[in-house]
Amino acid sequence: MYKSWWKIASVLLLLYTFVGGFLMDVPRLPALGETIRNLYFHVCMWFAMMILFTISLVNSIRYLRTFKLKYDIAARHYATVGVVMGVLGYATGAIWMSYTWGDPNNPTFESFSSIAREPKLIGAAIALLIYFAYMVLRDSINDMDKRARISSVYNIFAYAMLFPSIWIIPRILPSLHPGQTGNPALDMQDIDNRMRLVFYPAVIGWTLLGVWITTLKIRFTLLKEKHLM
Repeated sequence: MYKSWWKIASVLLLLYTFVGGFLMDVPRLPALGETIRNLYFHVCMWFAMMILFTISLVNSIRYLRTFKLKYDIAARHYATVGVVMGVLGYATGAIWMSYTWGDPNNPTFESFSSIAREPKLIGAAIALLIYFAYMVLRDSINDMDKRARISSVYNIFAYAMLFPSIWIIPRILPSLHPGQTGNPALDMQDIDNRMRLVFYPAVIGWTLLGVWITTLKIRFTLLKEKHLM
């Protein structure tokens, strides 16, 4: 029980996120309406993704310093679960924008074709594809030590590419996405105190869930490859 407190916290925080996210009062903003509740899922999953990618980066650096395979295994699984969180965040964002950015007077396909050119969406897709390439690169190399070294170096460059593709380029180009001049959901004007009561616990809950899934995957891999440790 003592070692599992953070797992219990993850379950409780996510339960609170779902209940509070759907039932608690939210601001009635033009164009957004009740869809603003997606903030607790779309944005929070992307926060979790960034944290998991950061942990993956740290483990890749630790591998390059020590050449211990357990760090490479950890880097791989944190990146994999980070990609899952990123895909879920991308999907929830795509659903959200279909209700808020789409033109109700135009057919769905035409609305989506114009929205698909949104710099934020393109940058996010590029960032996820870079990490998909990381996983493909790992599977294409048979030698374990060589695979660990190359993928660790690639992981560092993949993390560095996150910032221009997600944070810098979309802010330079015209964008419909909130946060053009700041950080979405972190600026005082983006959300009020009612939403913060759910938003911050949701970020922690999704992050702990990602870490929980990753630790299970790491333990399974270490047991399967115990003779290599």
